[in-house]
Amino acid sequence: MYERKIPLNLNCGLDLTGEVLYGKWKIRLLWFINEGFKRPSELQRKIPDASRRVLNIQLNELEGHELVSKVIFPVVPPKVEYSLTDFGKTLIPVISVLGHWGDDNEQRLRSVILKKE
Repeated sequence: MYERKIPLNLNCGLDLTGEVLYGKWKIRLLWFINEGFKRPSELQRKIPDASRRVLNIQLNELEGHELVSKVIFPVVPPKVEYSLTDFGKTLIPVISVLGHWGDDNEQRLRSVILKKE
């Protein structure tokens, strides 16, 4: 099992937010689940660059932070669906604002990101 090398620092809202949203695909997972893509295979198709394993890990972390809930249907093969909790839905306006900021500053952001490579 993973053992944290650096102790948690949860002294302010930014630290708390970073702790639950840290992960390359978490914000996109929340957004796509909100748009109605609920099955793991649908999410995998929406984020093809992510491995199934990483998506499952990040979905489990989002579930542990009570942002998404998972329903397992008793059929063969098992069917799993994710949905946002009421708590998770409160993040959608924040994610939307971040997305608009990125769209509004796309040229500049693309330039500074590509300059680093």
